[in-house]
Amino acid sequence: MKLREILSPFHLLLLQQVQSFTPSSSLSKTFFRGGGSNNSSAQSNRTHEQHQKSSSILKATTMSMSTSESIRSDILALIGKSSADGGASPSSAVKDEMTALLNQYKASSEDVSDDDVLFQIGQTVYGYVLPVVKENKKKSSAVKIIDFDYMKAFMKDVFLSYGVPEDRAETCSEVLIEADRRGIDSHGLGRLKPIYCDRMDNGILFPDKPIDVLKETDTTALVDGNLGLGLYIGPHCMQMAIDKAKKHGVGFVAVKNSTHYGIAGYYATMASDAGCVGFTGTNARPSIAPTFGVEPMLGTNPLCFGIPSDEEFPFVIDCATSINQRGKIEKYAREGVDTPKGCVIDEDGIERTDTDGILKDMVLGKCALCPIGGAGVEMGGYKGYGWATVIETLCIAFQSGPWGEAVCGVDRATGKPVPMPLGHFFLAIDIEALCPLDTFKKNTGELLRALRNSKKAPTGPGRIWTAGEMEHDARCQRMGQGGMPVPEPLQKNMVALRETRPGLKDKYPVLPFEQES
Repeated sequence: MKLREILSPFHLLLLQQVQSFTPSSSLSKTFFRGGGSNNSSAQSNRTHEQHQKSSSILKATTMSMSTSESIRSDILALIGKSSADGGASPSSAVKDEMTALLNQYKASSEDVSDDDVLFQIGQTVYGYVLPVVKENKKKSSAVKIIDFDYMKAFMKDVFLSYGVPEDRAETCSEVLIEADRRGIDSHGLGRLKPIYCDRMDNGILFPDKPIDVLKETDTTALVDGNLGLGLYIGPHCMQMAIDKAKKHGVGFVAVKNSTHYGIAGYYATMASDAGCVGFTGTNARPSIAPTFGVEPMLGTNPLCFGIPSDEEFPFVIDCATSINQRGKIEKYAREGVDTPKGCVIDEDGIERTDTDGILKDMVLGKCALCPIGGAGVEMGGYKGYGWATVIETLCIAFQSGPWGEAVCGVDRATGKPVPMPLGHFFLAIDIEALCPLDTFKKNTGELLRALRNSKKAPTGPGRIWTAGEMEHDARCQRMGQGGMPVPEPLQKNMVALRETRPGLKDKYPVLPFEQES
């Protein structure tokens, strides 16, 4: 069937406009941005109603952003090529190409309307079907900005209510609030109740356990955390490593029987602030499937370095060895959005994006996270898998510690929570043992500035970041706005803690988001 037998008079007119289309064609740009002649209505014998509809469609097209405009140009070029090719019906290959372009166009901006004229032509000529987008839950409109000092004090009081000693409660609340200062919302206040409070309630995490040194040399130590708070064990052991490095050039501390220790970047920054290179890692409940596997075997196992520079912030790379980690998926759940494609696979190796279902099935071991690089080898998934294995090894081999099912946190037979005895390691290298600290910082800073000043991608944001810079930007932005955003789900957690923990109701009778504006 010919194109001209398929199209309405209005769409025929559009094809006339793109017959001579090129991406720089002022005629086609003017027409598709709503600046065409009103005589087109008479030429196509449209009704007044059709004219109004087409005007609104063309107006919607003008709202596209620069990325949308680039994709739209490619779509118009393909339409022009098809219509110039004798008017024949498009081939399957052309239809596939058009479908891919229209899907990109649809995803490029929230301002792209389903009524856009390009989708009309795509549906009429190329058999395009608009994707059915799962409607996400509305994000809470009740986000409240709360002062960091207030939030830290609240979290400290929560820890104190569990019998955590004063100094440890101070440290634990500082580690958590630092995550929120850096914009790492997956590891701050959002973790207070589900990861620490609920586990203390369940008796699988203990508020006041001793830290035992099992073996020690001038440069090394093996420590048992006795299932105490990892938020305190972590800073304590990194400080041990730093102290050893300052005396002997290097310090390494391996830890067993610890628990979740928050953001790894906190510890690497402790080292960089002390004039050391810091390196830390932790294992976690089994979440990552090996390359070509589907069973969760390895933890998300962050790899983290902190390196001093002569800039306002150190170079700190703190990232899970999976594409995403559980804390980020929990954040998606709070926001009511789907998990991005390519992050999670099910028992058959099929991608999953249903956030709430993923969180439930992760506990049951019915889905797995993909390592950095993805499930296969095409994008280097074996590299993420390899690094996850390195961290797992350093967290269990020195310590003879458990891993895999032994740290899943759930009794598979009963479904009841059980302890998760995690391993960590902390390494500090004193820079002055090798070269002057200022020289090291200058050399590092020059490298970082060269990277940021290198040629930018024309389609990118016009800026290059180095590790730790985005967190520094987030800190500055949040300090400027007066604190951290606390969405409604976390407000509910705060209310629940206030109502159930001793002394909190008297100290916090009215929380900031409960005050009348």
